[in-house]
Amino acid sequence: MSSGKVECVVKVSALIGEGPVWEESKQTLLFVDIGGQKIHRWSPMTNQMQSMETGDMVGFAVPRRSGGYVAGVGRSIVAVDWSTQTMTSLAEVDEDKPNNRLNDGKVDPIGRLLAGTMGREVRPAEVQRQQGSLFSVTSDLTVTKHLAQVDISNGLDWSLDQKTFFYIDSLSLTVDAFDYNSNTGHIGNRRVVYRMEEGEGLPDGMTVDAEGHLWVACYNGGRVINIDPATGVRLQTVSLPVMKTTSCCFGGPDYSDLYVTSASLGLDESDRRQQPLAGHTFRVTGLGVKGRPSNSFSG
Repeated sequence: MSSGKVECVVKVSALIGEGPVWEESKQTLLFVDIGGQKIHRWSPMTNQMQSMETGDMVGFAVPRRSGGYVAGVGRSIVAVDWSTQTMTSLAEVDEDKPNNRLNDGKVDPIGRLLAGTMGREVRPAEVQRQQGSLFSVTSDLTVTKHLAQVDISNGLDWSLDQKTFFYIDSLSLTVDAFDYNSNTGHIGNRRVVYRMEEGEGLPDGMTVDAEGHLWVACYNGGRVINIDPATGVRLQTVSLPVMKTTSCCFGGPDYSDLYVTSASLGLDESDRRQQPLAGHTFRVTGLGVKGRPSNSFSG
C-alpha cells in the first residue's frame, strides 16, 4: 500500500471546497463551495468546470435518481435542475434554529438521504456547540431526526454490508460507528472507531473504499488518513500541500483515484503564501485501492 501521487487538478480556489461525489454516468466530479455558495461540476476528460450559484451556503449536492441533484442549501433540502440552473425546496430542517445550516450529506445504498446541520460559524470550525442534528430524508420526503446536540455534523458513509453507519461530529475528534438498519433507517449502539491523534486536526468528510476501510479528510491536518474500522488502526496517511483538507471520494473510470477537496477560508496572508493551492481540489493516484459508486437519492 503506497501513499500515492498527489496532483492538483481543479485549480479554482474554493472558500470551503466540500462534498465531492463522482458521477459515473457523466464521468465528472461534483462538489460544492460552501462559503462561495456554489455547486461545481468538473470533467477530468476536458478539464472544464461548470458552476451554479445557490444563493446561500450549500453543504452538499448529490445525484437524484429522477434526474438533477438534491442539495442542502441553508436549512433547505432542495431539488436542483442543472439545465435551468434552478432550485426547488423539498423539505426544511431545524425550523426552530434559524442560525443553523446544513453541512455534509450522503445517500445510503437504498436511496435514503442522510444530512446533518450545525450552528453558523463565528470563524472556521468555531461554532455555538450542540446546535446541530442528523436527519434522514426518504423518497416520500419524510424527514426524521436521528441525533441532536451535534456540534459540526460531518462525514458519513456505510460499511460494505450496509449494517454499520460511520459518522463524524468533528469537534468530538472521533470517527464513530452505529448499527444501521437499512430498511428502517434506524441507527443505534454508538461507539468510537478512531480517536484523532496529535497533529491530525479535526475529522471532516470521509469515504469508504471497496475493502471497507475508511478514508478521512483531516481539517487543519493537511492529510487524509486511512483507517481499518474493525481494529481502529490507521493504515496509511496521505499528505497534501494544504492544511484545510475537507473531504474525499473515489472516482475515475475504475474508482482508483481519490479526489480531495480543501478550503482557503480563515487563512492569513502568511498561510496563503505557504499554501498557494489552498481551496483547490486534488487527485491522489496509485493508492492500490478502489472506491465504490455513489448512491442517488430516490425522492
